[in-house]
Amino acid sequence: MRNIVVWEVIPMKNRNILGSGYAVGNNTVPNQAFESIIETNDEWIVSRTGIKERRISTDQNTSDLATEAAKKAIANAGIDLNEIDLLVCATMTPDNITPSTACLIQGKLGLQDKTMMAFDISAACTGFVYALQVASYMLADYTCALVVGVDVNSKIVDYTDRNTCILFGDGAGAVIMKQEATEKEMYHYANATGDMNGELICPGLPTHELLKNGNHEIGYLYQNGSEVFRFAVKALQEAVEAVLEKAGKTIADVDVLIPHQANIRIINNVVKRMKIDEAKVFTNLHKYGNTSGGSIPIALAEAMEQGVIAPGMCVVMVGFGAGFTCAASLVEF
Repeated sequence: MRNIVVWEVIPMKNRNILGSGYAVGNNTVPNQAFESIIETNDEWIVSRTGIKERRISTDQNTSDLATEAAKKAIANAGIDLNEIDLLVCATMTPDNITPSTACLIQGKLGLQDKTMMAFDISAACTGFVYALQVASYMLADYTCALVVGVDVNSKIVDYTDRNTCILFGDGAGAVIMKQEATEKEMYHYANATGDMNGELICPGLPTHELLKNGNHEIGYLYQNGSEVFRFAVKALQEAVEAVLEKAGKTIADVDVLIPHQANIRIINNVVKRMKIDEAKVFTNLHKYGNTSGGSIPIALAEAMEQGVIAPGMCVVMVGFGAGFTCAASLVEF
């Protein structure tokens, strides 16, 4: 493992995830839909990714899906809307460059007149875990946090690129986290490695090109699949091991592992390397594909909804993404 600086080992007591919710694109796109666009088929996609279908949004932008997920999380948590005084949104596909998606969610929830802090985090597919960590520390000064992970990836996907278009879907997940009288603990780990080679990138246009051409379009999402795979397997393992070490636990203490839902081969590789009980690993990428910032919170919300996560359980969420970034959070429910 690299010699890196991480946050001090401080257990986050009096932090509790009270409820969750999710929303996905309204259009279900099965693998067969790509057969008329690119050279592929259902068997090829499933064998290489584990994805059978994904949800694409036809009329809801990033803030719309995020707001829908947030409303479900608020209802699930059973809190008063006005208790929220901190809103952190993780996304790499915002509605606008500015204002932030978080501020748009605030407005759509009817909280315009509420004194609160609202801002976005951009850490790609790791974004939600980053946001959860930031919010958990900020609850030293705030009372109730709404944490959202959301991406409408269809806005930046090139549907003629077989390496990317089959992977991504649109979706949002949200949680409500509060200060409470509880001995439940959270531990966090995060890292970034500074990818200067553009192995996983959605490029913007340099200023001189704007001045020269007047072209204001951003690029499409691109990835070097083999390099991303290699990084992902290593990073996921390192992040899980690091957060377990901080918590003084072993993989045997984990009841549910929720990895970023990118590719089943990545997940299976990590499971095998770490000798994790497959029954403890929650996946839903076969239904939704890679929803980037929405991936982990959607999986968390579904696991809670289905009763996979119960009180007293130890849950580890771990992600990796462009940057390159990786992060893990251990949460006692």
